[in-house]
Amino acid sequence: MTDSPALPVSDWPVLHPGWVWLCGAGPGDPGLLTLHALNALRQADVVIFDALVEPAILDWAPQAEHIYAGKRGGKPSAVQRDISLQLVDLARKGRRVLRLKGGDPFVFGRGGEEAQTLVQHGVPIRIIPGISAGIGGLAYAGIPVTHRDVNQSVTFVTGHDQSGNAPGSLDWPAISKGSQVIVIYMGMKHIARIAAALLDAGRPASEPVAIVTDATTPRQQVLETTLATCTADIAAAAIEPPAIICVGRSALMRRTLDWQGMAAGIAPRDLDPLGRGRPAESA
Repeated sequence: MTDSPALPVSDWPVLHPGWVWLCGAGPGDPGLLTLHALNALRQADVVIFDALVEPAILDWAPQAEHIYAGKRGGKPSAVQRDISLQLVDLARKGRRVLRLKGGDPFVFGRGGEEAQTLVQHGVPIRIIPGISAGIGGLAYAGIPVTHRDVNQSVTFVTGHDQSGNAPGSLDWPAISKGSQVIVIYMGMKHIARIAAALLDAGRPASEPVAIVTDATTPRQQVLETTLATCTADIAAAAIEPPAIICVGRSALMRRTLDWQGMAAGIAPRDLDPLGRGRPAESA
């Protein structure tokens, strides 16, 4: 058996002066970065990073200037337009600019807005996708967003709009009826309103809900609850954002697939949480 040859350095994309790369840093764990993200970190002159980027990730760019541009609900935050124009200004100065955003820049990350501003100002860009917390964060908690015995659809929604309020444009009855599993980003602040809207739309009070905070990091916590009790349970557990909320029966799969618990010597709680019987060997 021979080792595969390394990809020649010349084959990796080059971050040229005056360019901005908008890059996903993944949900937290530095090991979930893509190779293109690592390549970008090693070339950048300046890294503009979000609040959800783990500090250890920046260690891969010791040569770069690090500029914080985080936006967190209820805390002093940079204005989005100012961030976008700062990227334009840095590129026009001939800097190699890496805009590093938690998760995927195009999934509730304002990456599309920033990219649009850059293009409008004639700044060349490259988009580097990242693992979104709504998929990778739940996977670390042992929750698959799709499961053949549970759902053939999944809907990703945001828990607040541009003003910070619960999104008024979402058709909760349609979402409730049309999607077996709902994944909610940034929904902790308005969880009471969101849960009430889903209950009013006909979701059962007993429906499983999982809240994963600080997903994929050593600080990760998981709260398993139900739609009827999630608001009170969150308050009782005193958990804080950032969080991903999963509504639907796929949340039950954590009872079997909590791989981090198993690695720590904790046996699965339920080998058949869906009550469907063991799958056939040939399935």
